[in-house]
Amino acid sequence: MSVHYEIKKITTETLRNMKFDKEKITMLTAYDFTTAKMVDAGGVDSILVGDSAANVMAGFETTLPITLDQMIYHTQCVVRGVERALVVADLPFGTYQSNPEKALESAVRMMKEGGAHAVKIEGGKEIEESIRKIVNAGIPVCGHLGLTPQSIYQFGTYKVRAKEDAEAEKLMSDCKLLEELGCFAVVLEKIPAALAKKASESISIPTIGIGAGQHCDGQVLVYHDMVGMNQGFSPKFLRRYLDLYTEITGAVSRYVKDVKSADFPNDQESY
Repeated sequence: MSVHYEIKKITTETLRNMKFDKEKITMLTAYDFTTAKMVDAGGVDSILVGDSAANVMAGFETTLPITLDQMIYHTQCVVRGVERALVVADLPFGTYQSNPEKALESAVRMMKEGGAHAVKIEGGKEIEESIRKIVNAGIPVCGHLGLTPQSIYQFGTYKVRAKEDAEAEKLMSDCKLLEELGCFAVVLEKIPAALAKKASESISIPTIGIGAGQHCDGQVLVYHDMVGMNQGFSPKFLRRYLDLYTEITGAVSRYVKDVKSADFPNDQESY
């Protein structure tokens, strides 16, 4: 039987308990104060300040250009709008891969300056020492396996990952490694549903899926995609709950028409 947590503040322990009690975990992205306030009020368990800010906020083609300073700024904005959700912030490309000391320094800055409750980093065995260093400093780490957008130029495509046996075996091995290293959760992106189910059942920490089927312990979507602010992005895994692009452009058009025709402001709207 699933239990619903009426908790003032979600923690990493809350998420572990939710997996144990088979209650699904909800996560959405946010990059600013106003959005974070709405997402938090909607009852989401965790907010990801994703490096997808590079795409949806800054207009870059990939997540690679965003800097640690920019991610810290977005995280500060989000944290100020949140009362309940656990805020997890991405460490951007280049801030943790090269050496464990740099990784720890980046994570410390994200916690101290950004106010994040946890950090998320992409990869498994390749970044083992960086994860170990951050976790040993007492900073909660969320892993990220499968399609890792920071490695897009290595993959060369955003297609589904781990369909071949060798890559699937590595993913399973990396999942177990992340658990052993002390990660509190792992995001599984764009992998076969059957593999995500197997991975979720093989580890005690929560899995949060995006394009990884219904058997993960939780789900995450990019807020802008979920509310339909982006028109061109329509992957199979995305469910749109609103069509804000049409709503907002329509509202702007009506405003323009009313101003041009001198209908706005009217007498009631004037002092």
